Amino acid sequence: MIFVDIKNDIAFRKIFGNDEKTAPLISFLNAALQLEGNDQVESVTLVNPYQFPRIRGEKASVLDVRATDHSGRIFVVEMQVAEKNGFDKRVQYYISRDYSMQLNIGDDYPVLNPAYFIGILDFPFGEGDKYNTHHLILEKETYEHLLTDIQFAFIQLPKFNLGIDELVTPIDKWTYFIKNATKLTFIPEFAQADEGLKTAFIAADKHNWTKEEWITYDNTMIQARDVIQEKLFVIEKAEAIGLEKGRIKGKLEGKIEGKIEGKIEGKIEGNLEGKIEKEIELILGMHYEGFKIPQMARITLKSEEEIIRIIKESEL
Repeated sequence: MIFVDIKNDIAFRKIFGNDEKTAPLISFLNAALQLEGNDQVESVTLVNPYQFPRIRGEKASVLDVRATDHSGRIFVVEMQVAEKNGFDKRVQYYISRDYSMQLNIGDDYPVLNPAYFIGILDFPFGEGDKYNTHHLILEKETYEHLLTDIQFAFIQLPKFNLGIDELVTPIDKWTYFIKNATKLTFIPEFAQADEGLKTAFIAADKHNWTKEEWITYDNTMIQARDVIQEKLFVIEKAEAIGLEKGRIKGKLEGKIEGKIEGKIEGKIEGNLEGKIEKEIELILGMHYEGFKIPQMARITLKSEEEIIRIIKESEL
């Protein structure tokens, strides 16, 4: 068996967005939210994920998976492979909108059903080593949980380091599948007892894909590699013209929203091309926005030492 990369958008939708085989999504929701007994999801209905632009100038978006269960609860499941500026605010906006849009003219508040956001992240989100976090609205001192309708769960893949023999909980097993599927050649024993997880493994097997599905999957992988190659080209170009010998001074002015406006001043050996200037602006912009060194290194594909050097030289 050859399993595809679950983090690929096409693979993710095939497994969790199949309205004819909802067992994987049901199993995953119960695992991620740790739902038990009468609170467990029993059935789901997929909702058209297409979203119109929220603000003028923004492109229409497609959420990964959006569904409701038998009791009317709303679930939004999203895969994020790269951290984006304002991610925390965006997820709060998304789920708050889904929650509030349940009301039609004339409806009263009691008809509102709970709404849950589940984010599968290929980057760390928050402090600590716990890979699966659950966020609630609690009273500051007593931790009383009165506002129960909106909740968040995040699965942080970089923090998940359990081996196949260390899996205990359902979410342990699901996270192992999502992170390590491409390394496996058979359906592990731990998945046999969970019909949803077992179905997910079968759906992830390349041999069960049509030619058209595989071409679409491969195209998205090519696009992802192209982005990485473009970043590598910028780095190689910078090194070729002696960027490491240059002195960079910068000052960012204004608020960064979507793009970084700044001014790079200083003497740089050679002639820096536009892509290189943008790379430097991106690093300095993230620095002034409070990004951490490891985050900047992952986004730009530079070493942490190179990030630190550029920031120090900008402050000279």
